[in-house]
Amino acid sequence: MIEKRRFRPQAGQATEGGEALAEPAQWFVAWTHSNSERLVHDQIAARGFTAFLPTLKTWSRRRDSQSLVDVPMFPGYVFIHHAIDRRSHAEMLKARGIVKILGARWDQLSAVPDREIDAIRRLTASEAPVLPHAYLREGQRVRIAAGPLAGVEGILAATRPLKGLLVVSIDLLQRSIAVEIDCTNVRPVWSPSSQPRTDAVPVLA
Repeated sequence: MIEKRRFRPQAGQATEGGEALAEPAQWFVAWTHSNSERLVHDQIAARGFTAFLPTLKTWSRRRDSQSLVDVPMFPGYVFIHHAIDRRSHAEMLKARGIVKILGARWDQLSAVPDREIDAIRRLTASEAPVLPHAYLREGQRVRIAAGPLAGVEGILAATRPLKGLLVVSIDLLQRSIAVEIDCTNVRPVWSPSSQPRTDAVPVLA
């Protein structure tokens, strides 16, 4: 779910505190207390920021029945899109349940590339079955060539005849999700950084 409000000064414009924003809006990550992702998301959105809390469906057993429920795709984290200055950073930290915005300090925050967020958004919008997956730093990188997820890139982690798992990662969080794909619709993405290493292993589940 993505919430959008009006609190978004543009790069180069002055904030109410008189500070000029040198950088355009980027995606940052709010680290939350346990089970506080929705609480933080709603408060951040209510304060006028663009907040994104991707979810996936999982089975929950209560008493003698099971039901599908939405749970955070990346437990403990909420994404925020903004050109952050000192004032907006302080405003975000007023949200109950938030621990910090990932980064060394307010002017040295760690940003998530737009392509990673776009891949997560398209996966959630596609309603394809998505499940958590071990984070993979290296491996065979591919791009989906056709269908509703055309253009989405990830790591082809496992295959069987005509089917495979595409792993999409948020590198900053060292977290990944996986979706089953038709292997006939993927093409390799070739670049020096995408070549597999012999010492590469999954880093974090």
